[in-house]
Amino acid sequence: MTSKNEIESLLFLMDDPDPFVQQSVENRLQELGENAIPLLDEYRTEVNSKDARERVSDVIHKLTFETLESDFIEVLEGGLKTRKSLEEAVFTLARFGDPTLRISEYQKKLDRFAQMIEPQIKYRLDEKRKMKRMLKFIFEDLNFRGDTDTYHAPKNCFLNKVIDNRQGLPISLSLIVMFVARRLEMPFFGINMPIHFMLNYVGDKEELLIDPYDDGAIVTYDQCYFFLKKTILSRGPSTSKLPPTLILCSGASGI
Repeated sequence: MTSKNEIESLLFLMDDPDPFVQQSVENRLQELGENAIPLLDEYRTEVNSKDARERVSDVIHKLTFETLESDFIEVLEGGLKTRKSLEEAVFTLARFGDPTLRISEYQKKLDRFAQMIEPQIKYRLDEKRKMKRMLKFIFEDLNFRGDTDTYHAPKNCFLNKVIDNRQGLPISLSLIVMFVARRLEMPFFGINMPIHFMLNYVGDKEELLIDPYDDGAIVTYDQCYFFLKKTILSRGPSTSKLPPTLILCSGASGI
């Protein structure tokens, strides 16, 4: 067992120049393990200093990494065969950005989004108009949009941050649409193309390509081809800067 006072003392002693003290603090934190996480998280919310919050966050990450890694491997070993399993994997991945993330709270937000749009698409509309209404809801009513200023920032990869900020990458915006759509049994799927992730709406009468980074605009196959050709020629085939969410989902398109 530990107390808030002990946690505060240990964090204070982390700055001690004596290597013995530093090692003693490290040993005690390891001994406490994840039992210390609630108090660490509480302390993090109370401090005003950005440096102090980052230091606490580093401690939390160190104490939880092995468990997070194990949980993530377990999810992947179970297979990403459905949009539901993909959602579980993506939120598990988000815990690497915030180990104290309450996944259920964000799943409830997605539930709420689905409940908000359901009355508008449940009756009367044909499938194409339902699809367009869903895209309008996500990209206009909820104001999800592409982040053109800090494209590679981690906040655009972790789905909880995307939901909070209403900004993201093509793939994370696609996931928002897919996860809301699965709650409504709407056939939105992902297509992992070079450089740019797209959405695919598979209706009974037609299939449509959708660009989530362009506010859900419908694109033709010719437009898609010329975009890819131009982008690949200008940027080259390197994937060295792919965000973690894209790496995760590179084999999950079509779910």
